[in-house]
Amino acid sequence: MSNKESVKRTVNGRVVSTAMDKTITLVVERLVPHPLYGKYIRRTTKVHAHDEDNVCQKGDWVSVVECRPVSKQKTWRLVDVLERAVQ
Repeated sequence: MSNKESVKRTVNGRVVSTAMDKTITLVVERLVPHPLYGKYIRRTTKVHAHDEDNVCQKGDWVSVVECRPVSKQKTWRLVDVLERAVQ
């Protein structure tokens, strides 16, 4: 693989906010084992993603991919809405 071909990370998450224009805030959950006991613990991370057409709604399950920084906090771009929220 050459330097120009980089593998982009893709994550799925639940949209928690659409208050900003062309921006969504989503929560990405992951399971990590406890260092001593081994039980899996749910950890969450909030990320901001670029939503060019404002198609997302609160509660949607979406897929985002890494991209160049769009703003100070936005380094993710919306790829697809996997599941719409029940209205």
